[in-house]
Amino acid sequence: MAHGRAGGAGPGGGAVSALRLGPRSVAALALVSLIGIAAFCWPLFADADSAVTSHAGDAPWLFAALLPLLVAVVVATIADSGMDAKAVAMLGVLAAVGAALRPLGAGTAGLEPMFFLMVLSGRVLGPGFGFVLGAVTMFASALLTGGVGPWMPFQMLSMGWFTMGAGLLPGQRTLRGRGELLMLSAYGFVAAFAYGTVMNLQGWVLLQGLSSGISFQPGAPLHENLVRFLAYVTATSLGWDLGRAVLTVVLTLTVGGTLLRALRRATRRANFEAQVTFEGPGGAPASEAPHRTQVTYEPE
Repeated sequence: MAHGRAGGAGPGGGAVSALRLGPRSVAALALVSLIGIAAFCWPLFADADSAVTSHAGDAPWLFAALLPLLVAVVVATIADSGMDAKAVAMLGVLAAVGAALRPLGAGTAGLEPMFFLMVLSGRVLGPGFGFVLGAVTMFASALLTGGVGPWMPFQMLSMGWFTMGAGLLPGQRTLRGRGELLMLSAYGFVAAFAYGTVMNLQGWVLLQGLSSGISFQPGAPLHENLVRFLAYVTATSLGWDLGRAVLTVVLTLTVGGTLLRALRRATRRANFEAQVTFEGPGGAPASEAPHRTQVTYEPE
């Protein structure tokens, strides 16, 4: 008899857990996140006499570093979880769907339906693949819409963190139904504002000619620039972020349950975390008894 644990809902109901983070996955995610944080924040600590105090010049270098790091996260997650090519194919399909969804609402009061898909996908795929999915989706979307510019690698990082956060939420094996949807809706609402705020930090240091109360001042004390930044966010983007957050909540509560079930069914068929061992009747070694293949699932 073969016993195993599958990362999908089994016949009659089964446990579905996001892909686990192994040591290699943690190390890869930590490295790419540290580089991302440094890329976003370094202008706040630059001297006033620094020749470069914006992100316009560092975007190509960040993009060049981000691509191999994304590959490293995928490889580390596969190595830690033992997945096959079907899981990677599912990642590509979800990235294509997310990229196609973004143009449907981008530019209209922040109504971007791709965000709710990223929340649900991150919940099912886990933080490692979730991070890669968010980044690759934003990259594909930029190519699709012609939105390639110095902001693109920063959008990839921000969306990667957004999707990864959904994979880190608690209750992967125990929380289901309305309670899970409410938790994902609350996360999507807060994280939508967080995404907008992080991206504002990238764009804020590029803008010139703003009033002294909200503009970035190279070399100014950190606390003064942070006050200006909060004023800038309040004055320019809260309404846009609110539209994104509300749409994410509405879509998660209305169609989230159906989509979660579909994603979990797909992960089961992709053999996420399936670990099968063979043994004979009564626990005898496989060599001492005929083989019968049967994969067992944990109840919800």
